Amino acid sequence: MMNSSEAPDGARTGEPVPRRGRRTGNSGAREQILAVARRRFLTEGYHAVTLRSVAAEAGVDLALVSYYFGSKKGLFGAALALTGNPAVLLAGALDGELETFPERALRLLLGVWDAPDSAGPLRAMIGGSALDPAVALLVGEVVQREMVDLVAARLGGADARRRACLFGTQLAGLIMARYVLRLQPLAALPADEIARSYLPLLRQALWGRPGGPGGAARLAAPGAAGAPGAPGGGRASGRRH
Repeated sequence: MMNSSEAPDGARTGEPVPRRGRRTGNSGAREQILAVARRRFLTEGYHAVTLRSVAAEAGVDLALVSYYFGSKKGLFGAALALTGNPAVLLAGALDGELETFPERALRLLLGVWDAPDSAGPLRAMIGGSALDPAVALLVGEVVQREMVDLVAARLGGADARRRACLFGTQLAGLIMARYVLRLQPLAALPADEIARSYLPLLRQALWGRPGGPGGAARLAAPGAAGAPGAPGGGRASGRRH
């Protein structure tokens, strides 16, 4: 007979005991994990849900959740059937040079929203946010924690969160107007033209005050005198006006 000291932790606490190791065959482990995650995200919010708690309720080892989904961002995207997860894309865009981050982020988001296989689930998520307050709260929490806060941490500085929020607002407005409301001619413009119009706005949101990469030159449009990549870009000419 097993005494109390030998009993699994979950048996002593009354919590579900995760199975050890990866399920094999047609166990439906991945679908079970997704079902648990979807319900818990919608009822408890993003912050309260952990990979460990999802694994415990689904009856699988924590390593199996990580194996399938990689991270909580990945699990969230899969639970909401997001083929292209904006939070994951933005995190990847932050890995490069901060100087060129706005262009990377914009082009990645345009790419995922322009692709039919990923745009459908994203539109469904936005539509669900408008119809269901629980979905709206969940999406807002993910945007705050996995996008705005992530950009703010990369920027640094006392007003980093404000600048990161302004940056996110510019992107959200573009997505809503181009892909949800389909306002013309914005909806029909090619990605390169969108980038030319929006990159100055995104740069101003991030570096509209002194202290950011490139200083005041950061506000210039791509290719303009003084803009990064233009002749003399990023350096003061020394000429007084």
